[in-house]
Amino acid sequence: MGKVVVTEFISLDGVVEAPGGEGFKYPNWSFEVDRGTDGEQFKTDEALAAAALLLGRDTYEGFASAWPDFEGELADKYNGMPKYVVSSTLTDPGWNNTSVLSDDLAKDVTQLKQDVEGEISVPGSIQLVQGLLAHDLVDEIHLMWFPVILGYGRRLWGAMPDKSNWALTEATTYGDGVLVTIHQRTR
Repeated sequence: MGKVVVTEFISLDGVVEAPGGEGFKYPNWSFEVDRGTDGEQFKTDEALAAAALLLGRDTYEGFASAWPDFEGELADKYNGMPKYVVSSTLTDPGWNNTSVLSDDLAKDVTQLKQDVEGEISVPGSIQLVQGLLAHDLVDEIHLMWFPVILGYGRRLWGAMPDKSNWALTEATTYGDGVLVTIHQRTR
């Protein structure tokens, strides 16, 4: 059985928008902070450990436009692994090994967790992650916290339908950032 692992770059004030992308007041803001060699290795190992990617439409389009042009172990992993994009409008994904989930988020991801053995990585994808959290479908969260206050931008958490309890399982300093790993407590 698979587990959904959300992975986000996040500012001190909770902003997760465009940490490595354009079209934002502070584009690529996470690259201004040194993650150190160990932090870079953690992110690589995290990606290589995933059995599948689950992405929102915007994040999917960013990944699909970039990764096919790269080479190396990480590019091979991303380009070859199963990918699932949640979208009500995308019908023909161009990136190989991509399936579109367009029906019912809770039902589709519950089935995906049954079908995939291992970690289902959800990088970025703010709206998707908010939906997964609202439906109690997230098993683990990796937050790479950076010491910057942006004061502007989309945040991961807003109103939630109910309380949920999490357990801190790791907090490690990497360069000038901190990786926090939390697991959802027994449901």
